[in-house]
Amino acid sequence: MNLFNEEHEIFRANLRSFLAAELTPHVQEWERQHMPDRDFWRKAGALGILGAAIPEEYGGPGGDFLYHVVVAQELGSCIGGACAGPLLQLDTPAFHILRFGTEEQKRTLLPRIVSGETVLTVAMTEPHTGSDLAALRTTAIREGGDYRINGSKTYISAGLIADVIVVAAKTDPMAGGKGISLFLVERSLAGLTMSAPLRKMGMNASDNVELFFQDVRVPAACRLGAEGEGFAILMSELPRERLLMTARAFAEAQLAFDITVAFVKERVAFGKKVFEFQNTQFALASLKADLEVGKAYLEACIAEAATGKLDNTTSAIAKLWITEMQGRVVDQCVQLHGGSGYMSEYPISSLYTSARVTRIFSGTSEIMRMLIARSI
Repeated sequence: MNLFNEEHEIFRANLRSFLAAELTPHVQEWERQHMPDRDFWRKAGALGILGAAIPEEYGGPGGDFLYHVVVAQELGSCIGGACAGPLLQLDTPAFHILRFGTEEQKRTLLPRIVSGETVLTVAMTEPHTGSDLAALRTTAIREGGDYRINGSKTYISAGLIADVIVVAAKTDPMAGGKGISLFLVERSLAGLTMSAPLRKMGMNASDNVELFFQDVRVPAACRLGAEGEGFAILMSELPRERLLMTARAFAEAQLAFDITVAFVKERVAFGKKVFEFQNTQFALASLKADLEVGKAYLEACIAEAATGKLDNTTSAIAKLWITEMQGRVVDQCVQLHGGSGYMSEYPISSLYTSARVTRIFSGTSEIMRMLIARSI
């Protein structure tokens, strides 16, 4: 299926070169410091990589959704990309600002996001709620022209680097999901503190932190959308956001397969190349079949998303099947590497540890099954 035009492919080539120069050589240092260098975003912004779908009137290139798919694919295909967490995909919440923000919010924030001057992230997950967003406990109580936010968030990507955080909080604690509102919170506000980077199994070149809100006063002008619309706003973009994560998961699975094929064609055991053993060939044949089936479904979903037709059930099916498939692929690829697969110096090691979380974030596999079951 031919999804991308010539301009998309030019963008892909530029992005691939940028990642090879500005990500891959620095991943080990980023792993030691548990976060990327801040100027990575400024360099990306200077090349027009960030906010590809932001209209020109707000400082963006005015591209379409497929540019964001290209970003997801190239991050997944890049050696070292599996260690780097969301990274360039942190601009995804800009969709919420573009669709639901006031004119002042859009003109103030979107050009800064596109340039890389402002790094954006979103804070939804809480220690006691997990995937159950409606059960969150963080509150935002209106007091005159401000809201006073109290509560905590956890596992927040780029919490140490982000300049603006889209925070989900209860403005009506008794209304469940209908009582959730969103706020654009500057990280410099008094009362907002954060933990040191959390220790993780994988993606150690990116930071995830806990955020603590103690009487953080946010002007009402920083509310994103109407009061009580936060849940609906988040859900409105969820199918496309989930698909972008799925596209990256597929790219990482394909990368794991490709480097494993190269490895077994070079490694010698018992007097012949590992690839020459029938067991190796059968294992790789099964992985290739999985990848080809996943690719076909993913491309069909991307085509629907590009025309605004992707629904929640279809994106849930894609995430469930492809991330579960990714887990099978990387596990078998580690096995085919033998002892080398357990060594962190080999890329398959980081692909393995990073792949485990794709069945958890953006909705666990169990949540995906619940969503799919509702359509039956």
